[in-house]
Amino acid sequence: MQKRTGNPPNQSTITSQKTRSHLAWNDFELVLAIATSGSLSGASRALGVSHATVFRRIGDIEQRLGVTLFERSRTGYRPTLAGEELADTAKVMDEAALAAERKVAGRDLEPSGEIWATTTDSLLMGLLTPLFMQFQHKYPGILLDVAVSNQLFNLTRREADVAIRPSNRPPENLIGRPLTPIGQAVYGHRSLGLTPGGMIETLANQPWIGGGPRLQDAALSQWMDNNGLNEACVYRVDTLVSILSAVRSGMGLAVLPCYLAGDDADIVQLTDPIPELEYGLWFLMHPDLRGVVRIHALMDFLTEAIRAQKQRLAGPLLP
Repeated sequence: MQKRTGNPPNQSTITSQKTRSHLAWNDFELVLAIATSGSLSGASRALGVSHATVFRRIGDIEQRLGVTLFERSRTGYRPTLAGEELADTAKVMDEAALAAERKVAGRDLEPSGEIWATTTDSLLMGLLTPLFMQFQHKYPGILLDVAVSNQLFNLTRREADVAIRPSNRPPENLIGRPLTPIGQAVYGHRSLGLTPGGMIETLANQPWIGGGPRLQDAALSQWMDNNGLNEACVYRVDTLVSILSAVRSGMGLAVLPCYLAGDDADIVQLTDPIPELEYGLWFLMHPDLRGVVRIHALMDFLTEAIRAQKQRLAGPLLP
């Protein structure tokens, strides 16, 4: 029989071991949600649980720790020093979890699985949909889940895996590949009877369609302002597809990407592509996903397919 060595634990040590309660990840998550939103209701919405659940859980956490994590007031919940420390720790844990998820997502060996992609409505309509169909036929094991938005999703937080976006200055925290330049020109409905090749000054007396502020195209807004066209606007709208629809209706003239308007028989290209409104098309992803086979399959496929249409996407010069 083996002899025990050392001193036996005293009663206080046993009691301490029985009563000690470690914080779980969802406890840190709760503290971070309250600190970020400044209220229990905001935290309940962020976490998808009831207000009463948040109230009960934060009380339980404070009781277990023996400290006050938040100062309560009419204006909301303000973290104490202890609350700030836990919230800061939760942020680090959250970022580490996201980084681990991205790295694990890169360990596939076959081009299969799901890709979350985001792009704009105009690119999906005028360029990408038939290419996505061809890609799906080539790689039937890959499911494309596409989010259509004019806002750049946060790829760092895995709101999307990849983005196919127009940009002259892509975010520095992302990596990617420039695909091709995109040209833009002035277009109008054939029924207006306008002759292609006219100077912008001769078109300024026509009604124009402009981009709304949510289109977030500062270069276009500046160009229209420089040419005195903002005053000629009779209509503004915040997506290129909607601008195209307005041009189709004969409402007025507008600047549109050549890939979007050039194939419409009822719409006439009135100017050459405008050099200062040319922008690049990019395939973007987070650096942690650079080794993912399915994502590289999509990037390589789109690079070849889109660059094959380089002339169309840059826009034709008028005869």
